[in-house]
Amino acid sequence: MIKSNPFLNFDCTRVPSPCYVVDEVAVEANLKVLARVKNESGAKILLALKAFSMFSLAPLINQYLSGVCASGLYEARLGAEEFEGEVHTYSAAFKEPELSEVLTLSDHVVFNSFNQWQRFQPLLQKSRVKRAGIQFGLRVNPMHSEGATALYDPCAPGSRLGIPFSAFKGQSLTGISGLHFHTLCEQGFEPLARTLDVIEQQFANILPRLEWVNFGGGHHITEQGYDVDALILRIKAFQKKYNLQVYLEPGEAIAIHSGVLVSEVLDITQNDGDIAILDTSATCHMPDTIEMPYRAEVLNSAGKGEKNYDFRLGGQTCLAGDVMGDYSFDLPLRVGQRLMFDDMSHYTMVKTTTFNGIGLPAIALWNSNSNALKIVREFGYRDFKDRLS
Repeated sequence: MIKSNPFLNFDCTRVPSPCYVVDEVAVEANLKVLARVKNESGAKILLALKAFSMFSLAPLINQYLSGVCASGLYEARLGAEEFEGEVHTYSAAFKEPELSEVLTLSDHVVFNSFNQWQRFQPLLQKSRVKRAGIQFGLRVNPMHSEGATALYDPCAPGSRLGIPFSAFKGQSLTGISGLHFHTLCEQGFEPLARTLDVIEQQFANILPRLEWVNFGGGHHITEQGYDVDALILRIKAFQKKYNLQVYLEPGEAIAIHSGVLVSEVLDITQNDGDIAILDTSATCHMPDTIEMPYRAEVLNSAGKGEKNYDFRLGGQTCLAGDVMGDYSFDLPLRVGQRLMFDDMSHYTMVKTTTFNGIGLPAIALWNSNSNALKIVREFGYRDFKDRLS
């Protein structure tokens, strides 16, 4: 089902192809939901840059959120340079030179192991002399799986992400002001509630000594049907019980149903059915369709056999599996026709590659209320060559 309804009225010939087009009205609608959670619960909400790093929208995002969270040095730099508010940085492991710079940019730095927390103590103590307000935390792994896909389950058996409760025995928490956990992926309130029950059980003796707890990301707060009221109540109760600050760091929730990827049909071939070759690529421009996997919706299409004409949509690369899926249309596709893949704002622009020398899609900002359009960025040969040697 197509949920980015404003794009049904978008003239996709107004942009180059391929092109990501983001509707700033839809983004702001998501931000207003998150701001309600922030204001009514007292939680602080951060944008997860790993999901959506469109810094041209930073002035809008800054109006609603408390800052950003980063997964390493470059995202921390982007957060500090382009956004306002707090910068929180977590990495599965830090390199010392990069950590040195992260410490100058971040308000919270979260470690994935006691080994790294202890190894870098001299560096951390120096940073505290220079920046007295910097805070340090540990990512915990409650060993409580809520994810349906192992690739995206931080608590899957053998996970490298977070410290199990059993590893806390005999460890000093001096200098640690908070804990971070992340168990969700595109999920509602109930999985979070179950996770919190486990967290409260395991860390009952530690939570009262903390200043903050970060509930991580994966919260589908802006998706239709999410129980926002229950989330607000649980956050308020948690903060009151332990006298601490709660953080949330959604990524997809900021940009869900806010953008499309415009593509053009380059050729029509046949092999056990009709195949349309597009000027975009699943592996280069929408890799989650291969990694997750999931089927990206195409506006004005349906599933195979549901409309008059079936087409398999594929990309330009030599990868045999560079296929978006099987779709049906009211009329046969034709060379030069534009298509729009729905819900392509999050985990797309941040994951693009130039495999096979395929160019990167342009990025455009559209306002579905005023119909104003701005081409924010176009890419060329130098963007491909400068990644090589």
